Amino acid sequence: MNFEGICAIARRIGWGAANILLDQSRNFEVEKSGDSPVTSADIAANSYILEKLQSVFDPQTFAYLSEETYQSQPSEVRLSRPWVWIIDPLDGTKDFINRTGEYAMHIALAYQGRPVVAIVACPAFGKLYSATLHGGTWVEMQNGDRQRLQVSNKTEFSDLTIVASRSHRNARFNQLMEQFPVKQQRQIGSVGCKIAAIVEQQADLYLSLSDKSAPKDWDFAAPELILTEAGGQFTHFNQSPLQYNREDVNQWGGILASNGQIHAQLCETAVNVLTKIDR
Repeated sequence: MNFEGICAIARRIGWGAANILLDQSRNFEVEKSGDSPVTSADIAANSYILEKLQSVFDPQTFAYLSEETYQSQPSEVRLSRPWVWIIDPLDGTKDFINRTGEYAMHIALAYQGRPVVAIVACPAFGKLYSATLHGGTWVEMQNGDRQRLQVSNKTEFSDLTIVASRSHRNARFNQLMEQFPVKQQRQIGSVGCKIAAIVEQQADLYLSLSDKSAPKDWDFAAPELILTEAGGQFTHFNQSPLQYNREDVNQWGGILASNGQIHAQLCETAVNVLTKIDR
């Protein structure tokens, strides 16, 4: 399968979805409030992405796992297919509602549980990031200008910057952040925008720690490939790779994304800090 050709189609769909989110950002309705809000923008972008992808990529071959529709579809369909599109039409809905601009749109194609094509659009910043397996990470602007991206080469804890959430924090995560030896910190909304900051060399590190709930496949699948194809690493704290499209779409536990320079050391540090916290 030609990943570059697939990515070109996904990029066009990504820009279309980004424009829907931008248009909706001026006037939207909150369909569901609470910890996991849903807006009319989520629904409109999701419908557009699914319609466009399914018109090109046969649902008999490709499964579809989307935040907005996965609960209404039997899981055995996607679990029986090696190819699955994993979609988050609006990552960072709270930031969208609060108009911070730090929201994103994710589209990833996974094969046997691992991402091979990825799109992360940051509509408010007019940028779309794309990656293919072994093909590098690229950023493009709306005028069509594209350039290849590479993460920073920083290797000292004192030089690194962590990018962290404003929300999705609990007491255990706050303790981890307080005791983690990297002290420079930037707060950014969606996961997509956090990973964009790392591949743009504005940050070097991101930590996630589940609590009663956990990030889902669609939060991480596209950002992971965007980061790793730019030279970074994205693993569980025990350095094992993430697996997507399983029965449980939650990504439980500790997950660390970095510029890859001292990834093992950072993971070991996170494990050691958690061990002290959990005593």
